[in-house]
Amino acid sequence: MKSIVSILMVLYFVQVEAGVTDFQTINKAKKAYEAKEYAKSATLLESIDTNSPQKSYDTGNAYYKAKKYDEAIKAYKNAKGVNEARRLHNLGNAHFQKKELDKAIKYYEDALKLKADEETKFNLELAKKEKKRKEEKQEKKDKDKKKQDKKEQEKKENKKKDQDKKNDKKDDKQKDKDKKQKKQKQKEQDDKKKDGEKKKSDSKEKEQKDKDKKSDNDTNKPQKPQKMSKEEKLKEQELQRLLKKMGQKKMPVMMYQMGENKKTKRSEDANPW
Repeated sequence: MKSIVSILMVLYFVQVEAGVTDFQTINKAKKAYEAKEYAKSATLLESIDTNSPQKSYDTGNAYYKAKKYDEAIKAYKNAKGVNEARRLHNLGNAHFQKKELDKAIKYYEDALKLKADEETKFNLELAKKEKKRKEEKQEKKDKDKKKQDKKEQEKKENKKKDQDKKNDKKDDKQKDKDKKQKKQKQKEQDDKKKDGEKKKSDSKEKEQKDKDKKSDNDTNKPQKPQKMSKEEKLKEQELQRLLKKMGQKKMPVMMYQMGENKKTKRSEDANPW
């Protein structure tokens, strides 16, 4: 950019438009620019009370040199009326510095439509190459990211599989443990049940023995006379009377005749007494 020439033009323009009042400010802006104090130069130019396109253009150049590209773009956009091809070229440069390549390419192309310029053409090709390089870099970055994401996904899946295997083993161990506990519990319940049944059987057996023993004792005990009815009493008295009467008579004796190894024959019709 032909910044020094632009400053001289603005100084002359401002001096004619504004008069002697701003002369000191113009000189300070010039000296600051030449001393590469571009931000100070831009501030001094901004303070001059005029809205001329040339002032805006030179202010844009000062901001561009100060690397304040947003302020430079704003100033260039207000500089319509100066060399249009140069203004568009400088807008392209400011956007290029901000890595806004699509906008830079557009301004360079618009500038070339107005005037064929080798510097503008060079900058356009540079912007296109930079855009292509940036796209390729982004594409590579996307591929690498995709590849990395795939690796991460596989890693997560493998980790999940390993964890699932561990969980399965843990579950199998827990199942075996639960099975053993259940078996042990069932055994304890069965043993308890058997003990209960045995105790119950022993209790019944003891109860039966006690019952049998009691029965035997009851059998050996003299029976208490039961109360007899009047009729039974009469029968009992009659029986006693008959037994008493029979007891007064002599009991018949069986007679055997003794001899020498001979038994006395008796008549078949003979009575035993």
